[in-house]
Amino acid sequence: MPDAPLSDFHAVVPAGGAGTRLWPLSRAGHPKFLLDLTGSGRSLLQATVDRLVPLTGPGHVLVVTGARHAAAVAAQLPGLADGDVLAEPSPRDSMAAIGLAAAVLAHRHGPDVVLGSFAADHVITELPVFEATVREAVAVARTGKVVTVGIRATEPSTGFGYVRSGAPLDLADAPHAHHVAGFTEKPDAQTAAEYLATGEYSWNAGMFVVRVGVLLDHLAAQLPALHDGLRAIAEVWDTPERAARLADVWPGLTRIAIDHAIAEPVAAAGGMAVVPGAFGWDDVGDFASLGTLLDTGADGATLGEAAHVLRLASDGAVVATGGRTVTVVGVPDAVVVDTPDAVLVTTRAHAQDVKQAVDAWRERGRDDLL
Repeated sequence: MPDAPLSDFHAVVPAGGAGTRLWPLSRAGHPKFLLDLTGSGRSLLQATVDRLVPLTGPGHVLVVTGARHAAAVAAQLPGLADGDVLAEPSPRDSMAAIGLAAAVLAHRHGPDVVLGSFAADHVITELPVFEATVREAVAVARTGKVVTVGIRATEPSTGFGYVRSGAPLDLADAPHAHHVAGFTEKPDAQTAAEYLATGEYSWNAGMFVVRVGVLLDHLAAQLPALHDGLRAIAEVWDTPERAARLADVWPGLTRIAIDHAIAEPVAAAGGMAVVPGAFGWDDVGDFASLGTLLDTGADGATLGEAAHVLRLASDGAVVATGGRTVTVVGVPDAVVVDTPDAVLVTTRAHAQDVKQAVDAWRERGRDDLL
């Protein structure tokens, strides 16, 4: 059945990061993936798992998160078994997180199951298109390729990496798949515009699909010490020895993103493919992005009770409130975020700069705000 779950497919959801550009809504102790930022009634994490379960079936989703967030993740996802929340003692970047999941899956199910990694804090619409894209990616991954989903670029953004498509793969079960000709990390504005004009480039959203044995073999070739450490941890993950092995091995693991550890060298060697993703996608990277997702009209967007928000001559203003009344007068495209212990006032144009405020409070020793 074309819509049935894929029996050999397991989804991995890396749930990390503090979402500092969405401060003060997103904090280190309660980051954006645990928040309902779209008003849907589901957190970004819950929405991510909701759209993956129809592809994997029950019991085939792993969430990798920090130890401090493991209890909150488990509470939000009561359908996950205890063993399907993998808690990292400390952040070691995406390669360690995804590699740990791959090693655990290989130990539990063997090297031939297919892993798909999907971030916990993205917003995706047009779900039938998303599902069809993932099914194509799984079909390509079964051939031994590392597959990335290339997001349709809608503007020459300098905030994303770019994937360049090469020749068609000519695979019957994945008619839209292409070889990857290369990756470029966050180009300048002129280069991004040139990329967009060619039609050969898509955004790299960090969605990777690959057989676990293939991923681990590539990791062994590129970073053998990291591979060996993750394998050693996975061997005892489902035993009482887990804590001791983590304490001994985890702190020494290489901290590196999967893009640099695997995607770039494997693409250079001709081992990567891309399936274009024509579904709606947003990484909710800042308040300007959030405002677009929440937009209901020219007067702006509200997260919280609209009855508590008044805008006068402030078209496009984004307001997030926990219940206090907020009035914005004469400030178009303002961003006002009101929380019990912190208030942020900025504009959509400066939304990317919110991270600097977080850094400044950290320098002042105000870790209570972070």
